[in-house]
Amino acid sequence: MSAVFSLPLGTLCNMPFGRRFSGPAARPFMSTWRGISAACCAALSTGAFAQAVGGPPLWELGGIALGVSQQAYPGSDQQVNRAVPLPYFIYRGDVLRADRETAGIRALKTETFEIDVGFAGAFGAGGDTIDARKGMRTLGTLVELGPRLKWNLRAGPVGGRLSAEFPIRAVLDLSDKAAHRGWSFEPKLAYAGRSDSGWRYSASVSAIVADTGLAQTFYEVASSEATSQRPAYSAKRGLVAWRVGTTASRSLGRDWNLFGFARLDSVAGAANDSSPLVRRTTGATVGLGLTYTWLRSERVAFD
Repeated sequence: MSAVFSLPLGTLCNMPFGRRFSGPAARPFMSTWRGISAACCAALSTGAFAQAVGGPPLWELGGIALGVSQQAYPGSDQQVNRAVPLPYFIYRGDVLRADRETAGIRALKTETFEIDVGFAGAFGAGGDTIDARKGMRTLGTLVELGPRLKWNLRAGPVGGRLSAEFPIRAVLDLSDKAAHRGWSFEPKLAYAGRSDSGWRYSASVSAIVADTGLAQTFYEVASSEATSQRPAYSAKRGLVAWRVGTTASRSLGRDWNLFGFARLDSVAGAANDSSPLVRRTTGATVGLGLTYTWLRSERVAFD
């Protein structure tokens, strides 16, 4: 199946762990990598350099060492574990952006609202690595594209900030002439703050919703794929999973940053929780990493 991990194209957020990852996990589950992205890039954008010059640089180039253990997909009973080095590139332009949240065009920004159009991707892989999907069709290289509204809410507790995001994304299969696989919607409420000791942290809660086409892509079992342990199943649109996550990061100097993240996914009450591909209600993702900034611009970002 498609790699569970993906980030916004043009940044580290786009670097997959490899095609060996499998399991029902593309756009609705691309947020897995988004959580990792938030932890990595929050560390990068708020390090010692940013504090010294009054803001993050316009662009950065560097590398990341990352270890992660993740549920293969919401509902899976298997973990995917990897320890990998990855390059990253960030660009924080006024209109063109490749940062921790998306890669694309920012159409509007005010103190309260932001609207952008971005895209991200996930590499496809076979299903033999995940027991629940052995012998099933391979999912291709998937790309998501669409608008997102970000609403910057009032200040939160302990000096932090609250925000809400409302992305709507189309999912295209590049391995099949950019065939449209469906739509996803992931409303999210997030909180971000900083402790007196220098730690940056965030917490978020979200719900992942898919239309019929996308739900079929990940949770349907065709009659030709049915076995005695995996009966045929017709997937339906609706809630894919609930998601709660947290990240933390700390500067270790001008160029080095430490970060960690954790997240719980639950398919309790989901539209396809009765699919034979769903074998566990709740699963966890945890990771720890270190970033190094090799090059950066002297010019400070627009915001």
